[in-house]
Amino acid sequence: MLKKLILASAALGFASLPALAHVTLESNEAPVGSTYKAVFRIPHGCEGKPTNVVRVKLPQGYYAVKPMPKPGWTLEKVIGKYEKPYDNHGTEMTEGVTEVVWSGGNLPDDEYDEFVMRGSLGADLAAGGTLYFPVVQECPDGAAERWIEIPAAGQSAHDLEMPAPGLKLLEKTGGH
Repeated sequence: MLKKLILASAALGFASLPALAHVTLESNEAPVGSTYKAVFRIPHGCEGKPTNVVRVKLPQGYYAVKPMPKPGWTLEKVIGKYEKPYDNHGTEMTEGVTEVVWSGGNLPDDEYDEFVMRGSLGADLAAGGTLYFPVVQECPDGAAERWIEIPAAGQSAHDLEMPAPGLKLLEKTGGH
């Protein structure tokens, strides 16, 4: 009887854990006004098919982005206007990278990889808020995994089936 109770408790505990199959950020919190290295963890392909394109839409407030090239993948930086200008070490930025696309690679469904970029978090972002990075994995034959759902006010990302990776914004720290 005790063994059954322990197993039932363990099953309930695992049921409350977030799904590990989601695209996630390696570090999911950072202070406003800082630089942030976003490492997107891609845990699988599309229902048995390999991932061959990873698209990341950048939220407003994350600017001066520089993606890391990946051997075997083609890197594309989509440039667009920012909603407002940002001060990048004394230079006003009104446009920059708004989407990063890695394509032409091959990440088998049973393997894991990371896709990396570095940028700045606006000093005027609200601490306590969350920035969301919608990610789309494209696979052969038009298959895709769309990690693009953003929680509504009062809703948790854990309530969503395909949540976008989120970055919790912390209070600004001293110095750079």
